[in-house]
Amino acid sequence: MAVNDDFDPTPPAPRRGPRRRAWINGLSARLLLLTAAFAIAVDLLILFPAAASFHERWVTDRVRAAEVASLVVEAAPYATVEDSLADRLLVGVGADTVVLQENGIRRLLRGTPKEGATPHLIDLRESDLAARLLDPWLTLLGPDDRRIQVIAAPRWRSGDFIDIVAEAAPLKAELRTYVLQIVFASLVISVLAGGLLYAGLVILVLEPVRRVTQTIERFRDDPEADPRPIRHERVDEIGRVEDELNRMQQEVRSALRSRARLAALGEAVAKISHDLRNMLTAAQMASDRLADSGDPTVARALPRLERALDRALNLAQDVLAYGRSEEPRPDPRPLRLVPAIHAAAEDAGLTDQGVRLIQRAPSRLRVEADPEHLHRILVNLMRNAREAIEADPERDGIGRVSLSAVRTGDKVEIRVRDDGPGLPARARERLFLPFQGSTRRNGAGLGLPIARELAQAGGGDLVLDVTGPGGTVFLLTLPAQH
Repeated sequence: MAVNDDFDPTPPAPRRGPRRRAWINGLSARLLLLTAAFAIAVDLLILFPAAASFHERWVTDRVRAAEVASLVVEAAPYATVEDSLADRLLVGVGADTVVLQENGIRRLLRGTPKEGATPHLIDLRESDLAARLLDPWLTLLGPDDRRIQVIAAPRWRSGDFIDIVAEAAPLKAELRTYVLQIVFASLVISVLAGGLLYAGLVILVLEPVRRVTQTIERFRDDPEADPRPIRHERVDEIGRVEDELNRMQQEVRSALRSRARLAALGEAVAKISHDLRNMLTAAQMASDRLADSGDPTVARALPRLERALDRALNLAQDVLAYGRSEEPRPDPRPLRLVPAIHAAAEDAGLTDQGVRLIQRAPSRLRVEADPEHLHRILVNLMRNAREAIEADPERDGIGRVSLSAVRTGDKVEIRVRDDGPGLPARARERLFLPFQGSTRRNGAGLGLPIARELAQAGGGDLVLDVTGPGGTVFLLTLPAQH
C-alpha cells in the first residue's frame, strides 16, 4: 500500500526554555531585597524627623535655660547676686554669649562675641521644615569647632527675642549618640518586621507559586503523563490559579489524546485515499475505452459511470490535499484577474449552454496572489455555484454565476454570486468546518475550508456575504498590486 509522504502525524516536540535556577534570579531573592529596601526606607523616614526633633529640642532647651538664668539674675535685690555668681549661672546654660533684645535695645547678658567664622544661624521663630530636617546633618558632618547661633522668642519674660551663641561640639556628641540609638532600634524593628513579613509571603505566596511552577515544568517535560493535580484548600487568587492549572492540564491531555487518535486516523485515511485515487484513475481509463463501444446499453450507462468516477476522484483529491501537514508556501506575484477568472471558469465546468459565467471585473485590475492558489480558490467557488444550480430540479441545469471585483485601498474585493436556491440554515453555521459544511450528498465538505486557508495564507480572506432564495454571494478579499 502506498503512503502519502506529505502527511506527518507526529506531534512536534515540546519546546524547552532555559531553566534559571540561580537563587539570586528567583522570586525569593527579589522579594527579600524588596523587603530590605522597604525596611531601609522606613528607617530613613523615622531617622530624619527624629534627628530633627532632637536637634530642635536641644537648642530650645539651651535658649530656655538662658532665659531662666537671666530672670534669676534680674529678679534678685540689688547687689544680692554678685557678678561672678551671675556669670556662673549663665555659664551653666552652655552658651558663650547671651543677648536679650527688648524694645529694640540689645543687652549683652554674658560673654563677649568671639572672632572667627560666623556661627550657623538657627531661628526658632521661623517654621522652615527643610532647614530643620537639614540642620542635624550639618551639625553631624560639620567640623568640631563649629558654632551655632540660636534666636527664639522669650516665653517667660518680655522682650523681642533672646539670642545665644554656643559651641556645637556638645550637641554633635549627643546627636551622634541619639542617631546611633535610633538606627539600631530601627534596624532591629525592621529586621523583625521584615522577617515576619517575608516569612508570611513565603508561606502564603512563594510556596504556592513554587508548587505551580514545578507542576508546569513537569507538565512541559511530559504532558501525556498521568495527571498530578495540586491539592489545596485555598479560595483566594492563588487557589483559583491552581484550580485553573489543574483544569488546563486535564483539557490539554485530553486534546493530546484526541490529536494522537486523529493523527493515526488521518494517516490511515491518507493511505486509503492515495490508493483509491490510483484505482479510480484506472477505472476512469477503462471507462474511456468503453466509450468507443457501439453497445447502446453501455452508451446509456457510461455518463452515469463517468460522473460517479469524477466525484470519487474529486473526493480522494480533496482528502489528500487536506491531509497534508501544511499547504505549500504561497508565491505571490502580480496577476491580471480577468484571465485567471476565465481559466477557472473553464475548469469549473461553466458553459454557455448550461451554467454560464458573467464577468464584471475591470480588465486591468491586478492582484498579488499565488497563481495556483488563486486558481484553486476560484475553481472551488465556481464549481460549488454550478453544482448548487444543477441540483435544483426546477432550473434544468440553467443558471448564472456572476463575478465582480473592485479595488478598495490596498485590497481587491471579489464577489462570486450565483442565482441558485441559497444555502440551508444548518450549512451556514459549519460552512468552513472540514467534513461538516457540505450541502451535497456526495460532498466531503473540504472545498471551502481549503479555499479559505489558501486565501488567508496569501494575506486575504474568504467569507459568506449573502445567501437566500435569490442566490448566494461569497466575498473573496486579496491584496491588490502595489
